[in-house]
Amino acid sequence: MITINPGDLKIPEVHRLLLGSVGPRPICFASTVDSSGNRNLSPFSFFNVFSSNPPVLVFSPSRSGRTGATKDTYENCKEVPEVVINIVNYEMVEQMSLASSPYAKGVDEFVKSGFTPVDSDLIKPARVKESPVQFECKVNEIISLGEGGGAGNLIICEVLRMHFREDVMLDDHHVDQTKIDLVARMGGDFYCRAHGSALFEIPKPLTTIGVGIDALPANIRNSSLLSGNDLGRIAQMETIPTEAEIFAAESTTPEVAVEKARNLIKSHNREEAFCILAKNLPYE
Repeated sequence: MITINPGDLKIPEVHRLLLGSVGPRPICFASTVDSSGNRNLSPFSFFNVFSSNPPVLVFSPSRSGRTGATKDTYENCKEVPEVVINIVNYEMVEQMSLASSPYAKGVDEFVKSGFTPVDSDLIKPARVKESPVQFECKVNEIISLGEGGGAGNLIICEVLRMHFREDVMLDDHHVDQTKIDLVARMGGDFYCRAHGSALFEIPKPLTTIGVGIDALPANIRNSSLLSGNDLGRIAQMETIPTEAEIFAAESTTPEVAVEKARNLIKSHNREEAFCILAKNLPYE
């Protein structure tokens, strides 16, 4: 391991290490207005959802690492405490990136990036028509994290109204993850796309309690043929199969047993996977 004290580095170096390690980060495409009604549209990847009741989103327009200057979005939210958080998907990502250019204050990024402003129902800032999901928010609080370059400013927003494009919905209360085609920021110039083979499912243990890796027999727990992910999947079963169930499993080589177990895990047949492994893996 390489151990680093952040205080020993320059701010841009800390910034690069953080953003290269913490990701993918969802993108807040924030639409705001100043007290004169001038529009601003800018993306921020220091962003996420933090509460459902009340529905709260938080993003952070950080100070410039070079000059320490604050963003127009930050200043606008202080003048008019309202913001539309537009979600970014793949079909709009290049235009979104263009909107991040350091245009002078008063320049309308809707015009520069070619996006279509749509009037919000409850607040002054416009929504981005091309965005698949748009959240009209009021700004509840702004928390400054510092005065120097690179310091964040947490803008805590309460969602007042939500807008969803029909083609990304399964029904009134479920977003189709295979159709929304979300993108997120990585380090440097890199993005990632949550689409196609990049998507995978892991059943959430909301009401079930797995036996845990510590409950697995040593020949499974310590096997060099199994990965940590393999063990984590198997250990989500709620009960350990009986000796009779293990004895009834197919006899085969350890390598074939692992292959069969992985196929069973994909079908959520964890108990069957456990049995074939318990019977055929040697104690190392």
